[in-house]
Amino acid sequence: MSEPYGIDVLAFGPHPDDVELFCGGLLARMAALGYRTGIVDLTRGEKSSRGTPETRARETEAASRALGLSLRENLGLPDGWLSPWAGFEAPEAERAHTSAVARVVEVLRRLRPELVVVPWEEERHPDHEAASALVTRALFFAGVRKFEAEPPGAPFTPRQVLYYPLRHLAEPSFVVDVSSVYERKLAAVHCYASQVQPRPDAPPTLVGSPLSLSSLQARDAFYGAQVGVSHGEPYVVRETLGLSDPLDHFRRNSFARPLFFPQRR
Repeated sequence: MSEPYGIDVLAFGPHPDDVELFCGGLLARMAALGYRTGIVDLTRGEKSSRGTPETRARETEAASRALGLSLRENLGLPDGWLSPWAGFEAPEAERAHTSAVARVVEVLRRLRPELVVVPWEEERHPDHEAASALVTRALFFAGVRKFEAEPPGAPFTPRQVLYYPLRHLAEPSFVVDVSSVYERKLAAVHCYASQVQPRPDAPPTLVGSPLSLSSLQARDAFYGAQVGVSHGEPYVVRETLGLSDPLDHFRRNSFARPLFFPQRR
């Protein structure tokens, strides 16, 4: 008999603030519906051009409160060096225990999330692409009984995995309506003042540029408009989804069909 699920929704981010920026609406929406939500940051963002790890940690605490999270952890993997192969240079007997994959496997087996949210595989930042490959690999091996992690845990497979696009515009499998919690998402993003606040005395970065937040809001408004709501977030599912009762599904998830987005032929 399989063990029960633990936390309801768990999102992985390469750095503190990535989840807030690109799937914070989903986390806030699910928390508002009464689900237990959490974020695992893979690094502390210590190579950021702005702020310090200590500042980033305080901002992360504030953002977690804004999203209503039940849990937040940081694996402390090296910023700038994320890789699904990290740790495999260790001696043979130690490889499974020291690898970054094993660290993520341990988290998955311990927290047993029902829904896992992972960065999409195509992205401008090397750490973001590496995070996608790392967590995807760990999701597979979390269910392999003979894959060793420390401490050991029972094999685990989540109910569903969603991928969230970051700067790269992937074709979504569906869009989540985050209109009702959008102010909460923005509040969480603004907690990272060291990263997103334009300042003339700070090094220029993409996320800290004057147009960064307005482009984020335009992105969310664009995807919201595709399903007839004010704000939405896109998600990709790699496998084909099945529905046992299509009519019931569309009755419970009824969205307007905007006429200004004609269907592809």
